[in-house]
Amino acid sequence: MDTHPGNWGNPRPHGGSSDLDILRPVDGLAPAPSAAHGSSALPVSRTQQPIVTGTSVLGIKYKDGVMLAADTLASYGSLAQIRDMKRLVAFGDHTVIGASGDMSDWQHIQHILNDCIIDEYANGDGHQLHPAHIFEYTSRVMYGRRSQVNPLWNSLVVGGFRDGKHFLGYVDLLGTTYQSSTIATGYGSYIAQPLLRKQVEGREDELTEADAAKILDESMRVLFYRDARSLNKIQRATINPSGVSITEPYSLQTEWSFAEGIKGYGAIYE
Repeated sequence: MDTHPGNWGNPRPHGGSSDLDILRPVDGLAPAPSAAHGSSALPVSRTQQPIVTGTSVLGIKYKDGVMLAADTLASYGSLAQIRDMKRLVAFGDHTVIGASGDMSDWQHIQHILNDCIIDEYANGDGHQLHPAHIFEYTSRVMYGRRSQVNPLWNSLVVGGFRDGKHFLGYVDLLGTTYQSSTIATGYGSYIAQPLLRKQVEGREDELTEADAAKILDESMRVLFYRDARSLNKIQRATINPSGVSITEPYSLQTEWSFAEGIKGYGAIYE
């Protein structure tokens, strides 16, 4: 009998003197010691679809900088598996990236970008990567992966502020990019994006930091009401002339009593 996990119960290939001789390697493990009987290493395989995912990331420009927001939930399907996932991460002194999509891929992207930051620092020439540089690099990483067996299942919001210039850009799993004064990923692109456009676009030079924080908090609260994969525990990242600051996770106040007055859905009980 073939004892390989993928062929359990099938007849054993000819030529194997014992079950141990014909064991083929499991993905990612070293080949079995005995290769004399024609066994070959199987190709290494990775996740082909999102498993543990995060939902919306929001970003806006305001008068003195750029602000991003995301909740801290990572869901395993419909299971709220991880409630303290950091989806806003600073890269260098002027850039923050927020990620929605597969969280293992997000960790891989962090490793790639951190290597770039370290390499640039190690050059010792006094230069740092600008937000636009990091944005362009991530777009190439995502674009290069789309035709491969293992794409990165993520949408990224890149926010930065340097030399008096605001930067806010979007990159998705196909390498699609654009820049705007308001950006939302995931379910937020349907629910929160209209709210952001109404309150921000055309007023970028008027909004204060307090205004920007209020707008993002309200938008994240609406998403919590509407998005079953979201959480009311969020983080905000601010990038301004003072540098980068990311808040500790905090909870939004919510109100559900209005649900009692909603009519017309499901059975009505007297």
